Amino acid sequence: MDRHPELLPLLSGRRELIAWMVLAYLVTFLVTRFVTHAIRSGRGPFRNASIGGVHLHHEVYGIFLLLGTGTAEFAYRPPSPWSDVLAVLFGAGAALTLDEFALWLHLEDVYWTREGRSSVDAVLLALVVGILLLIGANPFDAVPARGEAIVAGTVAVNLAFALVAILKGRVVLGVVGVFVPLVAAVAAVGLAHPTSPWARRWYREGDRRWSRSRRRFPPGRRPRWAGLVDLFATVPPKPDARPAVGAPYSGD
Repeated sequence: MDRHPELLPLLSGRRELIAWMVLAYLVTFLVTRFVTHAIRSGRGPFRNASIGGVHLHHEVYGIFLLLGTGTAEFAYRPPSPWSDVLAVLFGAGAALTLDEFALWLHLEDVYWTREGRSSVDAVLLALVVGILLLIGANPFDAVPARGEAIVAGTVAVNLAFALVAILKGRVVLGVVGVFVPLVAAVAAVGLAHPTSPWARRWYREGDRRWSRSRRRFPPGRRPRWAGLVDLFATVPPKPDARPAVGAPYSGD
């Protein structure tokens, strides 16, 4: 008999699937970054994959995994343990695809360039969403039998706050705020980043908000999030040369 039966619901049902998905997502991302760094620096047995002379990016594998797992889930709705397998494959496919987010955003090979940092941004933001879902921070679950209109209105207002926060350049807080309403509200009423769409539209050069925004976000100041991105986006040196800033992509 289980000594702690009260712990059983913590990772059962939907949350168990999310746990498998998030774990597979994280492991796949870390392994992928290790392999791409090894290829770039010429270490180990890893090489770029190609078919008919065309370089095969790892996002291709991810897209097929997402398509396959999505089709299997909708078509068959398999029970456990097959649903767990689909969750693992979906998480792996999402990691492979988002790790090259910059490529399908810019439609060019920018993996090791400054623009390629947006791939790490996308991966980490999706990981934050997965963790929030795992711990149960899901506003769409809070719909009681009565009062649906009130709850739906509250969710809509919170999503509006989150959107404003994102437009103000507070992307991380805006995404977290979708699941934690207070965060979205605080970020939405705060100052916009000087380079954000909100500041360009509503702040006028020389006015009070414009000046406060530049004092709050001075040029050259790097947020803590950028330091986290640096852990994965730093360009590794090639076997025969040191990496240059903005060096062109030369392999997964």
